[in-house]
Amino acid sequence: MDIRLYLKEKNIKVTKGRVFILDVLEKSEAAISADYIFEKCRNEGGEIDLSTVYRTLELLEIKGILEKFDLGNGKYNYIIKGIGHNHTLQCELCHKCVEIDCPMVQIQEIIKSKTGFTLLEHDLKLRGICNDCRSKTNR
Repeated sequence: MDIRLYLKEKNIKVTKGRVFILDVLEKSEAAISADYIFEKCRNEGGEIDLSTVYRTLELLEIKGILEKFDLGNGKYNYIIKGIGHNHTLQCELCHKCVEIDCPMVQIQEIIKSKTGFTLLEHDLKLRGICNDCRSKTNR
């Protein structure tokens, strides 16, 4: 992704800090913290304040670019929206299928925060009864 063009398309002023932050987020396969982004910048010689990282993350979240995950204790991780995959929810009665965003990203972050484990894969099977079938059975 051309980060500069992407920021312009979203009507966000292009700055070195914003470009760097989005670059770090884009290269990450999992949600990451503001502290991680800040350290990554410092290690690569970038001059950016931690407060700038937080302000930029807040702006990108407001603009709908990032998803923010609450890990508890005032800690949050961030990921660019659209990174990930979908799962299928299937009705047990009519077999209608609906695609949903993978809910495991947030769960993965909680697991990592609480246990230190990094999930490598998951298998999620979702079944239920759709509104149409539930309405028919309640009559």
